[in-house]
Amino acid sequence: MPANTSLLNPIDRLVSWFNPRAGLQRMGARHALQSIQAQTAHEAAKPSRYRQFYQDGMGPNAIVQQGAVALRAQARHLERNNDIARGILRTMVNNVVGANGIGIEPQPRRADGSIHEDYAAGLRELWRDWCLLPEVTQTMHFAKVQRALCRAWLRDGEAFGQHLTGFIQYLDHGTRVPYSLELFEADMVPMWYQDNASVYQGIERNTWGRATGYYVYKTNPMDAQGQGIAPGLSSQDLKRIDAARVLHLVMTDRIGQVRGISEFASIIGTLEDIKDYEQSERIAAKISASLTAYVKKNSPDGYTAADAAKDAAGNVVGRDMRLSPGMIIDNLQVGEEIGLIDSTRPNPNVVTFRQGQLRRVAAGIGASYSSIAKSYDGTYSAQRQELVEQWINYAVLAEEFTGQVIQPIWTNFVNAAHLSGVLRTPKDVRPGSANDAMYLAQSMPWIDPLKEAEAWTALVKAGFASEIEVMRKRGVNPQDLLDQTSYWRNLAKEKGLVFDSNAANDIAKNARVASDQQALQQTA
Repeated sequence: MPANTSLLNPIDRLVSWFNPRAGLQRMGARHALQSIQAQTAHEAAKPSRYRQFYQDGMGPNAIVQQGAVALRAQARHLERNNDIARGILRTMVNNVVGANGIGIEPQPRRADGSIHEDYAAGLRELWRDWCLLPEVTQTMHFAKVQRALCRAWLRDGEAFGQHLTGFIQYLDHGTRVPYSLELFEADMVPMWYQDNASVYQGIERNTWGRATGYYVYKTNPMDAQGQGIAPGLSSQDLKRIDAARVLHLVMTDRIGQVRGISEFASIIGTLEDIKDYEQSERIAAKISASLTAYVKKNSPDGYTAADAAKDAAGNVVGRDMRLSPGMIIDNLQVGEEIGLIDSTRPNPNVVTFRQGQLRRVAAGIGASYSSIAKSYDGTYSAQRQELVEQWINYAVLAEEFTGQVIQPIWTNFVNAAHLSGVLRTPKDVRPGSANDAMYLAQSMPWIDPLKEAEAWTALVKAGFASEIEVMRKRGVNPQDLLDQTSYWRNLAKEKGLVFDSNAANDIAKNARVASDQQALQQTA
């Protein structure tokens, strides 16, 4: 069978004609060089003594299994004891959820696409009542429930809740709609529990990976003595909850990941470094404040033991020299002088170092550096640029929170109102649109209200924006604002009061009256 010479170049063929072994060696050496060049095409993929190289190859759930519980505990420790971490968590929760929580504006539709106002008004009334006592302990209103879930979500990586609808023994819903939430943290779903191929990390899934059930402790294992799983607790202390009744708010990084990882995972080391560095500098500054002066003996010739201070037993002791502002020291011995200790503390580079580390933290956690460092220096343009670029991070988190928490809660609320007979869905509501709603997340704040208002006014006058859009951006419900404005202007008119808000309308009305009178006179 003839040999394949397609891999040989002309020189190899010539060498092989005279010496086949030498031609084969040339071809092998050339391919070895090509392989080495291919390996070094990406230097980051090649380990060296200058760079650590990680190649674990573990799947997302295996990584979570190894580190999620430890990272959760470390993040909770930082929240309790680290002022920066606590400030970061508070800043993110306030910007994602806000003071009043993510609002809901019902928008059920008729067959022609118009909003069913009567049904929407009934849902709004019941929703206001339910938001007062939304959860089983009846200790938190709905805005606080949202903040509690968001805090656990960012700190622990996940949070859980259970939908409780209808009559349940020993449970008082406390609202007209028989629907409540039971909140619980990630510790209640054991990471270690694996029953069979379909149950992993406490979650039961079908062959497509969709969750079908959750195994939850009947009592909180973290309340018992010890850390991790409390002694005596086993699979017998678990109960299965159907996935349709479970609210699972999870922070994931990879496709196929089941349980969440703390958002603080990438910045824990930096926060600990900042804490250790600042603590070292504080200790050094305290020591520096305690140091005063020393007595330097320039020449031993003028010093004798008889001149040294002694105690009652004849032992040589140090002199006690009390320093005070403006004092004159005139009791030095021959050959002595006073020396001051310069410890170079406080360190002027602490602030610069801390600012650099906080910028790294802000990039890792996705929060605003100005909010974390409480540093609001710079021009209006610089502050607005930071706010605009940063706000998209909060908007993304708010969208994830809405999709995983607010939408399921609203859907269950509307269904519970209908099934219980408290508010039946009208027949003229388009099927599938009864739970349609607009979710009102936090709006980007205004740095300079005057400049922002002038910009929006110009856009509205030019037709590039609508009044409703402006009100939504400010976090105001247009319908509520319209009702409030109408009520206030009518009340002011009854009292004979005129304000800037309705002066323009009065001027326009007077102009129309004068025009009508002039037209009547011309007709006569």
